[in-house]
Amino acid sequence: MTTITAAASVRRRGWAWLRGAAGSGVVVLGLTAAYAAYVLAWAARSTCDAAYEMAGCFVMNLMAVPLAGLSVVVAVAAWWAGRAATRRLAMVWRGLVPLVSLLLALGLLIWAYMAVVGTPDGYPGDSGLCPDTNVPPWWPSWLPA
Repeated sequence: MTTITAAASVRRRGWAWLRGAAGSGVVVLGLTAAYAAYVLAWAARSTCDAAYEMAGCFVMNLMAVPLAGLSVVVAVAAWWAGRAATRRLAMVWRGLVPLVSLLLALGLLIWAYMAVVGTPDGYPGDSGLCPDTNVPPWWPSWLPA
């Protein structure tokens, strides 16, 4: 009968605990990105007063749950795609490339949600602050919406 000490168990598992912590962090980052996209689109609609009546607010709130699920799926997929692409590289790249791919994917998700949901094109805005495209004045001009 072989007994395994606690130190031997930790040595055998190696960095396995880090994978679980990273997975939890990926989910939290995905949910944070969903919240950021929701708040950004909400702020754009309220600034331009476009689709900001009761029906538009209901649709925004209704879309919050699928947005959260989609952002978590995108975050996990980007993280694991980065991990799979760097499986045989040095440890520095195995940590850096998944993080960069995760942040890039979530940034694209936030931008796409803002462009599609936050700026309803052709919707008559009543605030007088925005042009017909309903792009708020605080949105950077170099970033298309």
